[in-house]
Amino acid sequence: MIGLPQIYLLAGLVFAAFAGLSVRDRSNPKRYSTAAFWALLALSMLAGDRLGDLGNGLLVLALVAIAGLGGLGKGVAGDDAAQQQARAASHGNRLFLLALVIPATALIGSFAFKAVPQLVDPRQVTLFSLALGVLLASAAGLIWLRESPLVPLQQGRRLMDAVGWAALLPQMLASLGAVFAIAGVGKVVGEAMSGVIPADSRLAAVVAYGLGMALFTMVMGNAFAAFPVMMAAIGLPLLIQHYHGDPAVIAAVGMLAGFCGTLMTPMAANFNVVPAALLDLKDRNAVVKAQIGTALPLLVFNIALIAWVAFP
Repeated sequence: MIGLPQIYLLAGLVFAAFAGLSVRDRSNPKRYSTAAFWALLALSMLAGDRLGDLGNGLLVLALVAIAGLGGLGKGVAGDDAAQQQARAASHGNRLFLLALVIPATALIGSFAFKAVPQLVDPRQVTLFSLALGVLLASAAGLIWLRESPLVPLQQGRRLMDAVGWAALLPQMLASLGAVFAIAGVGKVVGEAMSGVIPADSRLAAVVAYGLGMALFTMVMGNAFAAFPVMMAAIGLPLLIQHYHGDPAVIAAVGMLAGFCGTLMTPMAANFNVVPAALLDLKDRNAVVKAQIGTALPLLVFNIALIAWVAFP
């Protein structure tokens, strides 16, 4: 049965290829430390379950040390900007068809593979379908554009070098959320909120949950980190157990409320700061400022959606 081990294997092999390409790139003044960073990440995906807690902890500290000491650099991968623009102009907007292969495969596969549980782990069908979509899009691009199989790896390395350590923020912050949950931060927040939320006011609890998801996401930089805290504080004890709300709606729409916070914080560096750097914007917070006008109405809508749908 195909599941997480095979998906981690694929990701690990890709990062191992990034490490190999980095160490060969003489245009990168920090090629050895950059290669070590991607190699450690590959090791965590290929053998993380065998390293144990101590081994994985040391691996994370090594990643932090390389990034913190400025060990990540950028080299030159593939054609220069003028050649890339010329080739893109020759194919036009049809190039976006390759990008559409990925979400289309993820959507279709999420439903289709559930019909064959003996082939794909039912709990991982969406993640597997996403990985499959990436492979199909890459294969289609190689055939259509008549490129070397090394090209997508080179361009993937170029993108990851540009993003740098921020590429690991989602995983790190999600882990931080799990640590907070184990440490009982959600219980502490819940006790503090109990003195603010009016007794027997379901609407007030919904508003506190939605706003809390957005605010904690803004502080922690990731909705996955905020979710276990707010679910333990308000979502589970009040909305689900006390008011008998639908757990699926409360969890899913609560995450959407958290994503509204993602749009409004520089802490979500991989979403909001990195694009500004890649586009060489003078205002590093320009992306955040542009998104606030969308994020606030969406937050109000998500809170209203929980209040309306989660309590039949």
